[in-house]
Amino acid sequence: MRIARFVDQDDPQYGIVEGEPGAERITALVGDPFFHGVQPAGASHALEEVRLVAPIIPRSKVIGVGRNWADHAAELGNETPTSPQFFFKPNTAVVGPGEPVTLPSFSEEVSYEAELAVVIGTICKEVPLERVKDVVFGYTVANDLTARDAQRTDLQWARAKGFDGACPLGPWIETDLDVEAGVRITTTVNGQTVQDGTTDDMIFSVAEIVAAASEAFTLLPGDVILTGTPAGVGLVGEGQSVSVAVEGIGEFSTPFRR
Repeated sequence: MRIARFVDQDDPQYGIVEGEPGAERITALVGDPFFHGVQPAGASHALEEVRLVAPIIPRSKVIGVGRNWADHAAELGNETPTSPQFFFKPNTAVVGPGEPVTLPSFSEEVSYEAELAVVIGTICKEVPLERVKDVVFGYTVANDLTARDAQRTDLQWARAKGFDGACPLGPWIETDLDVEAGVRITTTVNGQTVQDGTTDDMIFSVAEIVAAASEAFTLLPGDVILTGTPAGVGLVGEGQSVSVAVEGIGEFSTPFRR
């Protein structure tokens, strides 16, 4: 099931996306599916007639995981971590599919990072590996934008990872993705594929990441956990558009401006 947030004429609302590509429709839901369940409201629109926005704006937090692909750690000159390296992004970093991102004035080296993102569905703490599936609402696609120059010079990653617009999410939440089977993650810039990896190549699996995060933090409905990026990261520039995709979910593009 694909759950999106969209704008027709009123405020953003949730909906279920159904149908084949080119003929998709979105049916509005009653309230917030994280608290009211999935209850169709009856109103339906052609997907092309509405504007998709970020599928979730976390009320609490976005948790990131650094260097979760050995090849990505190597390309940055970092050692392979022995435990998940967590960081936070504020919810003000979240933008939706197709929404322009203004590059921060303090950075000349912002890079893209295509990632699979986990969306938490229930309050949980100290989740064992075998119960991770029970606390996951679904999955979406993320672009973990990073100001590399600030990451090098700052003692913490707050600016580098958390500037406004640093967490594009979209196009929707897929609730039925089988991540254990391995899913492909790609980035395309100017028609060229620059990142191409699968979750099989992660150092820490999705279940291991969620379990480890829950050891430290109480996870709340709507929390988003980014799971790391494969090798091939590169810088974005003014006027450029970057597309990120996760197999089984979908794809979206982000244009950049100064």
